[in-house]
Amino acid sequence: MGVAMSSSAPFSPSTLVADYVSQLSEYEALRSAAVAHMARLLQEAGLNIHHVTARLKKPASLADKLRRKVGRYHTLGDVTDLVGVRVITYFESDVAAVSRLVEGCCEVDWDHSIDKSKMHDPDRFGYMGVHYVVRPSASQPEFAALLDAHPGLSDLRFEIQIRSILQHAWAEIEHDLGYKNREAVPREVRRRFYRLAGLLEMADEEFMALARMSRDYAATLPERVQEEPESVFIDVQSVSYLLGQPPVRPLDLEVAEALGVTLLVDWPDPERPVRLTSLLDYVGVHSVGQLQKELARFAPDIVRFAAALLPQLREAWTPAGGARPGTSLVHYALLRACVNPSLEAREVIKMLDLMGTQSERQLVRTVRETYREVISAGTEEREG
Repeated sequence: MGVAMSSSAPFSPSTLVADYVSQLSEYEALRSAAVAHMARLLQEAGLNIHHVTARLKKPASLADKLRRKVGRYHTLGDVTDLVGVRVITYFESDVAAVSRLVEGCCEVDWDHSIDKSKMHDPDRFGYMGVHYVVRPSASQPEFAALLDAHPGLSDLRFEIQIRSILQHAWAEIEHDLGYKNREAVPREVRRRFYRLAGLLEMADEEFMALARMSRDYAATLPERVQEEPESVFIDVQSVSYLLGQPPVRPLDLEVAEALGVTLLVDWPDPERPVRLTSLLDYVGVHSVGQLQKELARFAPDIVRFAAALLPQLREAWTPAGGARPGTSLVHYALLRACVNPSLEAREVIKMLDLMGTQSERQLVRTVRETYREVISAGTEEREG
């Protein structure tokens, strides 16, 4: 790195900008390392956030800053936001979680860091995020090789901004309108800003409440399914839970055994419960209690139907390497569609994206022919 980073002698703005431009590749390397560092910390902590981005200050922006704040910056090391990392969380409560992570894993320059949520005016919703200034540390793997190759980078600091997605939306729009502080806002516009600040803060709180309700709902599912299954509605969370529980899991295992394949209990498809929920709603199953009764009633038919149908549709499921969770629910729905004239097998096929190499018409024909051969024929034989 150039001497502009460590020398205490004053530099003219044009000299600092030129020095910055000449070292952009090293700042770009720092930016990449900073993003990778933050992403790893978030992943290891299990924090689900909206996104992480980073940017380099544009040379023109740096020149403007140096002109506006004459005498404040003497070296590039004095400018703490040449590299900026931004972490956008889904909820305001996650801002605090990410902040604790940064404080515990980064070398924070407390003299230049600020928690704006502790100093905002009631109308300053948009700037309630947390801003840290940190130094790259050789103890972190993302920075170790970089600092070894460019020792001068250890004198640099970079900024980490943490905001909720609604705080970010406010800040971006306010910035786009050109209002950097309250005094810049015309009086006739200011009242609307105050109202909007309150609405966004309420929205943030409501989203956090919804997230808590969703977690609480998932936590109480086992007990409610055990004690009052009729009161538990079919939804993505209840279906996700049921995929690992009786009667769904044992019935899935029976289908897999009949096919001579493995049940893929850890199948990584987050959309699977969504599709199965829509499927059950389509065939008229709306509660866990109702589903339990239906599966108990039709269990033998479900297994026989699946064992006869799936070998004819190998291109639709064998690439997965086995039977996917909820396969018993799929074949229950297909049975219902074959029995009930108000239901269409093609709708079930569309929901499950079972097209494979056959056309929709061919798939429907295969499903209905299998039903007639296996289920209808078996029923007639039993009655005969």
